Amino acid sequence: MKETIAAIATPQAVGGISVIRISGDEAFLIAGKIFKSVSGKIPAKMKGYTASYGAVVDIDSQVLDHGVLTVFRAPHSYTGEDTVEISCHGGLLITKEILRTVLNAGARIASPGEFTKRAFLNGKMDLTQAEAVSDLIASGSKQAMKISGEQVQGSLYRRIQGVRQTLLSLTGHLAVWADYPEEDIEEVEAETIMQQLNGVKSDLKKLLSDYDTGCMLKNGVNTAIVGKPNVGKSTLMNLLARREKSIVTDIPGTTRDVVEDTIVLQDVVLNLSDTAGIRETEDVVESFGVQRAVEKINTAQLILVLFDNSRPLSDEDFSIIERLKDKPAIAIVNKSDLTSMLDVEKLRSEFERVITISAQDEDSFDVVSKAVSEVLKLEEIDPAMGMLANERQYACVNEAYRAVCEASIILGEGMTYDAVTVVLEEALQSLLELTGERATEEVVNQVFSNFCVGK
Repeated sequence: MKETIAAIATPQAVGGISVIRISGDEAFLIAGKIFKSVSGKIPAKMKGYTASYGAVVDIDSQVLDHGVLTVFRAPHSYTGEDTVEISCHGGLLITKEILRTVLNAGARIASPGEFTKRAFLNGKMDLTQAEAVSDLIASGSKQAMKISGEQVQGSLYRRIQGVRQTLLSLTGHLAVWADYPEEDIEEVEAETIMQQLNGVKSDLKKLLSDYDTGCMLKNGVNTAIVGKPNVGKSTLMNLLARREKSIVTDIPGTTRDVVEDTIVLQDVVLNLSDTAGIRETEDVVESFGVQRAVEKINTAQLILVLFDNSRPLSDEDFSIIERLKDKPAIAIVNKSDLTSMLDVEKLRSEFERVITISAQDEDSFDVVSKAVSEVLKLEEIDPAMGMLANERQYACVNEAYRAVCEASIILGEGMTYDAVTVVLEEALQSLLELTGERATEEVVNQVFSNFCVGK
């Protein structure tokens, strides 16, 4: 933390500008060695949140580039330290030369996520907010971006704080009552304790139950397009991908393998797989495709199953319907432009959501999008509520939930309040590890190792 660090904060690509970030006790001193302001300003004497135009020079005072230097004074900076950002022209060579000059002037190269790690260690954010910074950068949809943005602002931290305050109040009261029996301290009734524990359990259980939704929004929903041959799966794939991703012919069995793409639908990312038509076949190559289609059904978080409106339901259709029992699926009746021969009511009895489209019609994109949104219940998601974003966070909350459940059992069995307090302190420890207030150095290092250099 005493060393001054530096890194390129913008992508390693040609662009309009590049930014080199310097943070630490000697940030202003180092900047003064390599930046010559046109107005004569010295970085060490500039006010925070001010900028100056000038030349960036190497150790031999040779001009490398002209740009803008911006000063951020501790503690009012991203890292909580004295920080300087140099904005230069966005050439790869220029940017790397300026970084090399900064390092020669006394800084060292920052490790992945070290700027954010310093912000965490300096109390500028908790660990859940720090993790959200990485998620915000990697957001692939508006919904994921909104959730990560709220997390950066502390939505999950605030949600956890409410639970933690209840546990702190309860354990504090129990500890004081047990340690100072001679004092006139009101005894907490077991029934009151149980009510509070039930409230905490409910809050933690809801947080845990929202985890899968949060993961889907962050990482995308694994979605399989399935059906028997020649029902229009590849045409639907092309419609959703907005390009000719899959080969479309009238010949059954054209798709022999899984065709994959990533699309954004209704502000959520779908990891889309167009699978081979599911049927009994003697063709060795096609049979491998059918096997992979079945595997996709087993692992998909959402299934778009197509049926041909112009043909009655067949044994192949019924076999697919049977495979999809208790799986999240949308039944899509395709080829609505042809005379209907399909028993739609039968599908309605088998699937919670049934829609009718013509995959060749551009308007069908909106119909499918609306159905996906409704099935995933996207309209019920409130980004401001705070959601668990990764396995580390889930494990911490799950351990806290386990401890609170154990405390409820102990209390119900009539054991002493001391025993209840010991278990509740375990729950508190898990929540403090979640926010980083009592996280081990190993945990903290692991979190920031996943960041890019420069953030």
